[in-house]
Formats: sequence, structure tokens, C-alpha cells
Amino acid sequence: MVARLGPLPWIGPAVALIVLVVLWPVYEMVRTSFLNISISGFVRGSAGLEQYRRLFDEPDLAGVLTATVVWTVAVVGVTMTLSLALAQLFNQRFPGRRLTRWALIAPWAASVLMTAIGFSWMLDRTAGVLNTLMTDLGLIDAPRDWLGSPATAWPWMMCVAVFVSLPFTTYTLLAGLQTIPGEVYEAARVDGTSPWQTYRLVTLPLLRPAFLVGVVINLINVFNSFPIIWAMTRGGPASDTATSTVFMYQLKSSDIGLSAAMSVVNFALVVLMVVAFLKVSRWNADSKEEAR
Repeated sequence: MVARLGPLPWIGPAVALIVLVVLWPVYEMVRTSFLNISISGFVRGSAGLEQYRRLFDEPDLAGVLTATVVWTVAVVGVTMTLSLALAQLFNQRFPGRRLTRWALIAPWAASVLMTAIGFSWMLDRTAGVLNTLMTDLGLIDAPRDWLGSPATAWPWMMCVAVFVSLPFTTYTLLAGLQTIPGEVYEAARVDGTSPWQTYRLVTLPLLRPAFLVGVVINLINVFNSFPIIWAMTRGGPASDTATSTVFMYQLKSSDIGLSAAMSVVNFALVVLMVVAFLKVSRWNADSKEEAR
């Protein structure tokens, strides 16, 4: 009897977990976006597409979506660039390499929320160590509210996002570098290629699978990076430092159905973003062609 079921007994628990943890919440999220729900949580009937009409009429939505795109592209771009350099460094032999590798794990091991709170304390206007240090050094005349203005809050939040994203991406790329056979570099050396040519023509093409994994996971994580922004600015003032995920949470305080509609939009944006990246990059197809 068990043999007739094939692999079902083995994959059944995993499928059930996916349905319970992923598909069911997505279904509830979409269903809620079509309901009229009071602040206290009582369902007052169907709202149809009204929640989506109200959402796209929100005056802050365009600015929030623009900020989300800039936030995601900037953080992922800087993270991948720095991770490439760090992975290349850690792939070399030098004194203290093991210690520096361990040190890089610290931002990854710590809670993202705890890290964001620590930076917000450092940037505090009245008791922050940054203002104290810069005032003592004569770099500023008076303490500044670094997180009170979008012009200064965004760069600091991006720095924190890059800081917590670097460990995973660096180790992903480092693992990719360590899978490249040494014979490939020896052949390139025999052919007389320079170090830069070897890196561009040999290392980067062979690093594409690991790079692709790093970019996709970073796109998803950074797009959904709620703890950093909420801990540092709560998306304020108003929604000037909010991404679409934070904006969704802000809407919850006034309308649960409207917040659910924003959740559906966020989910669709993540799927489209990843699919578009995979389509444009075509790295899998390129790798197969190169292997031939």
C-alpha cells in the first residue's frame, strides 16, 4: 500500500507545511483585501474592489513606491559590490583571515531589529554618541537630528541595511569562488592574461550562479526590510521614510482591508521583480551556452 503512494509519504509533510505557512496566509491576505473590516476586526461585508481604488487614490502611494525602488536598488547594488570585494579578499591567504571571517558573521548573527535599535541610539539627537563625537571634534556646531529628516535618515538606514546584508552575500560569493577549480586560473596564467582579465573573463562568469542567488535573496529581503525602517524612523515624518512594507503597516492603524490590499500589491511586486530580474539576466541560459 505504501509503495503505491510513491514519494507522497516523504514529500507530504513538506507540502503540508508549505500550504499551511505560505499558501494559506496568501489566500487569507487576498480574501481580506476584498472585505470591509472595522478597526476592531469585525467583518462588515464585502468591499469588492473598493479597497484597491482607495489604495491607488492615496496621495502618498507614488512617493512610497518610488522610495521603495530607490531603496531596493541602492542597497542591493552596494551590497553586491562590497560583497564581491570582500569575498575576493577572504578567498586569499593572509594573517588574521579566520578572525576577520568570524567578525563578518557578527551582523548576521545579531538580530536585525537589535542592530537597527543600536544604530538609532547612536544617531539620537540628544544622547547619541555620533553627535557627541562630531561636536567634540568640531565637525558640527550643534547636535543634529539625523533620523528626523528624510535627507539624512535614508542614507543612514541604507547603511544599516547594507551592514546586515553583507555577511550572507559575502559568504555566498565566497562559497562560489571556492568551487572554481585552480586549474582554470593556471590555464589563464599560462595564456598570459592579467589579473583583471582573469577576474573579468574567468572568475565572474563562473561566479554567476552564486551571484544570482545573492541578488535574488537580497532583492526579496531588502524589499521586505521592515525592522530597520520601523525601528529607526517608523516611516516618518508621515510616510516620508516609508517603503511599501512600512506603508502597509501604517495603513493597518486606519483600515485593515486597505492594509491587506497593500500587502497584495507588495506580494505582486516581489514576484514581478524577481521574475523580471531572472528574465533579463538570462544567466542560466548563458551559463549553458558557455558550457557547450
